[in-house]
Amino acid sequence: MSSEPAAPFSLDLSPELTEVRDWVHTFADQVIRPAAAEWDEREETPWPVIEEAAKIGLYSLDFVAEQSFEPSGLGLPVVFEELFWGDAGIGLALGGTGLAATAVAGGGTPEQIGEWLPQMYGSPGDLKLGAFCSSETEAGSDVSAIRTRAVYHEASDEWELNGTKTWVTNGGIANVHVVVASVDPALGSRGQASFIVPPGTPGLSQGQKFRKHGIRASHTAEVVLDGARVPGRCLVGGKDRLDERLARVASGGRAGEQGAMRTFERSRPTVAAMAVGVARAALEFARDYAGTRVQFGKPLGQHQAVAFMLADMAAAVDAARLLTWRAAWMARQGHPFTQAEGSMSKLVAGETAVRVTEQAIQILGGNGYTRDFPVERWHRDAKIFTIFEGTSEIQRLIIGRAVTGLDVR
Repeated sequence: MSSEPAAPFSLDLSPELTEVRDWVHTFADQVIRPAAAEWDEREETPWPVIEEAAKIGLYSLDFVAEQSFEPSGLGLPVVFEELFWGDAGIGLALGGTGLAATAVAGGGTPEQIGEWLPQMYGSPGDLKLGAFCSSETEAGSDVSAIRTRAVYHEASDEWELNGTKTWVTNGGIANVHVVVASVDPALGSRGQASFIVPPGTPGLSQGQKFRKHGIRASHTAEVVLDGARVPGRCLVGGKDRLDERLARVASGGRAGEQGAMRTFERSRPTVAAMAVGVARAALEFARDYAGTRVQFGKPLGQHQAVAFMLADMAAAVDAARLLTWRAAWMARQGHPFTQAEGSMSKLVAGETAVRVTEQAIQILGGNGYTRDFPVERWHRDAKIFTIFEGTSEIQRLIIGRAVTGLDVR
């Protein structure tokens, strides 16, 4: 809940946020886009681009914190729309740390926030990364199926972690990993907690690195935890809070919002904005192409079939952005998502990105299907937005429950 007076919802960005948007757009246009095809082909973390972002303060804890607390709530969505307009893979390489930071900032103690968040970003010349480790081979959408186990050793005041996480952005190469593990398996998701794994912790290693359909410049891998021990102070929120929650559940009370789900819910408007950026990039490229490509004696865009397609694309992108801004504003003002507004934004923006990038390929025809033009890469990138951080099916489930008031399964 925000402690500041509620900011009125407005579609007019403040002068300060407009300046930030234009600054990030310039970086996306001049640094990210020229590098996008190369790092997509290399399927490697684009360290030189991250370094350039750090030098100007774009990849930094201070900038992320400033935009997170921007009064309207539109700071991060505006920033990420521009970054992902540049390229989704590089954008995720720059933004992937944010999920780990959100997990600690949202549930951690002031001491944990002060100690660990700076170690997730570093500084120019000494870059750091964070990784949020939730999913497992048998626990993707079903967070309650997490099998990674956390056992407390009272004598040494340490937690021992064992298990394997998968599909982890920055997994294994991050300096700080935040791991969701089961403390009491009998309680399912209500018996889970999040743990900070410090840099260099023995027992944490990178497993398989995944070769992906899209967002290839973003590192995705397994994280293997084999007897990894972390100090007691690395339990996000602290042991007293965990013990109180477990006791409340044991006596029949409510556990409150589960850590991983809380992290995903808070991030959904931001993820939606990423999808909007990809969709907007495809719309603009297809629009410009249709204005210059001549077929049957006139520009493609002058043919109704193409103009109507562009009309649908433009309307869809604007609708997705409006849903995203509404959810982001609500979250910043502390308004609950009573109608699953966060899930609505992620669902619509993700599916819009897939549809609009596909339509862009159609408008470009054979050219759109080649790597000589960026729309095929944007289409590959777009698909992830219907999968990660809650599939489209899970978003519909959440929205369905909110709309009907029934236990939809």
